[in-house]
Amino acid sequence: MILLLRERATPEQLELMLRSHKFYIRTAVDIERRVLVGGGLHADCEEKLLDDGSRQQDIWAASFMPITGKIIYESMVNLRPRQNRSMELLDPNIRERVAQLINEFLGNL
Repeated sequence: MILLLRERATPEQLELMLRSHKFYIRTAVDIERRVLVGGGLHADCEEKLLDDGSRQQDIWAASFMPITGKIIYESMVNLRPRQNRSMELLDPNIRERVAQLINEFLGNL
């Protein structure tokens, strides 16, 4: 299930987002608006953010493993010729902002 979050996920919401991939949650975050979408595919999460008013340039995708707290910064969503020339999120400042939001919304539950 894909959920749009503007605040910390409840344990029930975390469980719903884990249904798609069992051990990890695919997310997309808007680093400017501080909104996270989790569950489903990265592209689905990105679409939900765009529908909610986010700008493409502010959306970045990653996968989060709640059990270990590990974040994987790889997604087709991150591949942008003008901003990021790889599926992996390369900018350390953007990575830090993404990590901060993921941990704020999904971490330590």
